[in-house]
This record gives sequence, C-alpha cells and structure tokens, in this order.
Amino acid sequence: MSIQTSEQLSRQLRNPLVEQRADPWVYKHTDGFYYFTGSVPEYDRIVLRRAASLEGLTEAVEVIVWKKYEEGVMSKHIWAPELHFINGKWYIYFAAAKQDEPFRHRMYVLESESPNPLEGSWTEKGQIVTGWDSFSLDATSFEQGGEQYLVWAQQDPAIPGNTNLYIATMSNPWTLKSKQVLITKPELDWEVVGFMVNEGAAVLKRNGRIFLTYSGSATNHNYAMGLLSADLSSDLLDPSSWVKSQIPVFESCPETSQFGPGHNSFTVTENGEQDVLIYHARSYKEIVGDPLFDPNRHARAKVFTWNVDGTPNFGKPPADTV
Repeated sequence: MSIQTSEQLSRQLRNPLVEQRADPWVYKHTDGFYYFTGSVPEYDRIVLRRAASLEGLTEAVEVIVWKKYEEGVMSKHIWAPELHFINGKWYIYFAAAKQDEPFRHRMYVLESESPNPLEGSWTEKGQIVTGWDSFSLDATSFEQGGEQYLVWAQQDPAIPGNTNLYIATMSNPWTLKSKQVLITKPELDWEVVGFMVNEGAAVLKRNGRIFLTYSGSATNHNYAMGLLSADLSSDLLDPSSWVKSQIPVFESCPETSQFGPGHNSFTVTENGEQDVLIYHARSYKEIVGDPLFDPNRHARAKVFTWNVDGTPNFGKPPADTV
C-alpha cells in the first residue's frame, strides 16, 4: 500500500527521455534548471545538457565539456559521469581506463567554478586514491551531518567477484579522509548473474532515513536495482548501520518491454512535489554481442511513490511513450 494517491501519479513522463545515454544522471539545481549527463555509446567524452523541465532535456543542446586522451590514463572507456555541486563549485565524477588496458578503470574528478557548468573551463583534479589500487568506478557523493561522503564500486582482490560498494568521508571533493568501508558485496542470486556486481549507487533521503540504490548482475536483461537503507542519525561508516533488501526493487518487465533497468539517479518534478527515478533500460531482451557495446540503453524517467513503512516504491518500468 502506498501513501500517495493515484491522482498524484497521473503524470506519465516521456520515455525514452534521452536516447543512447546509459548511466543517466539528472540533477535539479537551485537555479531551477535540470542538468543531465550519462555515458555515450562511444565512451569517448563527457557531455552535459540542461533544461527548465525534465522533458526539455530530450531536445536540449548537448555540450561536450571534456574529451578522452589519445593514450595513457583517461584514454579509453569513459564511463558513468555524475555532476555534483559541492561548496559552490561543480564537480564531475567519472571512470576511465587506458588504451592498452581498456578495462583498467579508475575514478577521476573534474572541477568547474562557472555558474553554468555547460560554460567555462574544467580542471582535472586527478584520480581518487582509495585503500588499494584496483578496478573502481561509479563514484557518487552526498553530504550528511556536516560530512561529505563518497560511495563507489571497487574490486577487492581478496573478495570473489567484480565489484563491491564502499563508503568513506572526504576531506575535499577528490580526496578520501576516512578509511573505506565495505557496505555491500554481490551475494544474492539476483546480483550474480553473468557477473558478480554491486555498482551504480545513488542516494535518496526521506523519512529520517538514507536510501542507497545500486545495480547488480551483467548489463543485459538480468541487470536490476537493489536497495540499502540506514538511519540518518546512525554511523554511516559502520557496516551494521546498513540494511540490505533481499530482493531487487526495480527489474526487467516483459509486459512493458523494458529490460535491464538500472544505474539510476534521483530528481523531483518541476514543482518539487513528486520524486522521480532516472534510469536506463532497453526496449528489447535479445542482444547481439557484448551488452556493453549495444548502444540502446536509453535514459528514462518514472515518478515513484512511498510505502507506508517509509521505503520507496519504484513499481515497474513503464512502457515507452514515444
């Protein structure tokens, strides 16, 4: 049973919202604009667009704010950029590999002082150095209790599988302050299909709790979203503060022809009254070749509600409207 009424759910958002943009990130800033970024199929650049409405993002002019190098670090497979506004400046978190090691991903940060992040220059702040040097990606950041936190996915050579989720506090937007702490690893049946993956974290606060969604399994129709939650007043660096849902909270829906929904972010409607889930999914199940190189993970949007127990209710991914 949901707290919100059916009338509040009457708005059906345009889908796909932005075509061929996986790992979508939407941020509604205090200037009233929605800012969008995501992985492009070529994995060779970082793009931004902005609009005064969610649907306006579809036709908004896209600006290239950074391009990969021809060789060395940050020269291959530019993945999952996120745009954050921290202490009066813009930051983009992203993962990148090397031409000669295309899956040797590490996390990097860009900074801009421009009021409009589509304008002005970006400064490379370097790699986020974690507790050990290994495959890492999907950094996201949030503030709580006066502390800035980073959550990201990383491979631990001592733990079977591909990536786990870690959390740490930060001394600045590109430097960890605390020791990194493991908060979830792929161990449930739905998280280990094809690959053992926990990745793509996104943060949502409501009802005195902090919710952390993430995605698991291979990037085909098995990809789905899970959920962690903790009390806002708890020690977020204590793994025991986090409670993990045992079942996915958002997954493929053959009835609506939506497959592999995941790697999400959160925003709100223009009036701020409804919560919106931003995610990618395909409109077909069968994929030729490696799913990573199928370009049709489109960015999509869905209004979601809240259950009486205070947890988010994402429902099922709706069918395409266009």
